[in-house]
Amino acid sequence: MKEFTERFLVTQFGAEGAVWAGSFSAIVNILLILAIAWVLMSFSSRLLRALNRRVVSQQPDQEERKRLDTLIRVVRYIASVVIGAITIMLVLSEMGISIAPILATAGVAGLAVGFGAQSLVKDYFTGFVMLLEDQIRVGDAVEVGGKTGTVEEITLRYVRLRDLEGAVHYVPNGVIATVTNRSREFAFALVDIGVAYDDRLDHAESIIRRVGNEMHGSEAFATKILGELEIMGVEQWADAAVMIRCRFKVVGSEQGPVRREFLRRLKNAFDEEGMEFPFRSRPVSTKISS
Repeated sequence: MKEFTERFLVTQFGAEGAVWAGSFSAIVNILLILAIAWVLMSFSSRLLRALNRRVVSQQPDQEERKRLDTLIRVVRYIASVVIGAITIMLVLSEMGISIAPILATAGVAGLAVGFGAQSLVKDYFTGFVMLLEDQIRVGDAVEVGGKTGTVEEITLRYVRLRDLEGAVHYVPNGVIATVTNRSREFAFALVDIGVAYDDRLDHAESIIRRVGNEMHGSEAFATKILGELEIMGVEQWADAAVMIRCRFKVVGSEQGPVRREFLRRLKNAFDEEGMEFPFRSRPVSTKISS
């Protein structure tokens, strides 16, 4: 069909017909390229949306659904950029514009931009890896980039944290070398309790265990505490007390509330038993001059 059209135009219009034939052929090729690009964009978009609905809907965890949704949006964006770039290069080639100088210029410009935006590229790459590996989720209590707080937002560019004082920290993903997540699956509420040297350790441990069992069985903490109190034994001989270490296995992010409530109840129980709380004492001598 293409050859027949070219012969017909050359026969009818001569040299001008050859020019028109070349232009007509280029226009047809450009329209074909644009049509194929549109089909590929539509197909990839529909495929990723269907994949999003299928995969995300099967995840019972809301935060896992958010992570997968973010990853699929990133893949959709990359696919659009790749298809668009290839389409532009093919169209320019059909228009008779050499893309070699453009690619060379783009390479030099990209190299310059790359040197100037290394941190930005690192942010996006690190953010993509963190989302892919599911290192942190919204609502987790984490320590990243020297900042500690609860995760409020995760993007490819940064992680937004809010600490106990309410301050909001935006931590670029590129500076995150280590992620400390205190909320994944479970955690331990670690408590060190000082017992006076004059008190019996067996008695103190029985009170600690009783308070721990009562707290574990209470309605308010039944869903937060995942196991009975574990008394690990004497941790050290301090200056004024024998330190006993114990811990609760708790739901992630519940270490603080469980620890504070346990210390409050233990203080009341020690008071009821008449046990003294140790404190550091310092001998004071008074010199009376005659």
